Amino acid sequence: MGKTKYSEKAQDKVGKVMHEFKEGKLKSSSGDKVTSRKQAVAIGISEAKEKGLKVPKKKKD
Repeated sequence: MGKTKYSEKAQDKVGKVMHEFKEGKLKSSSGDKVTSRKQAVAIGISEAKEKGLKVPKKKKD
């Protein structure tokens, strides 16, 4: 199986969000502190999509 391709800028965005998560400064849309790594990645991908960066569609099982 091939690896999913994200644009460099999308990777940077997710990286910045993960940095916020690690510092404990990342908040969800409801204002609560994010405690899940998976949720932090999802927020980063979502923000990248909003900016119009290249993010692959979710794979269907």
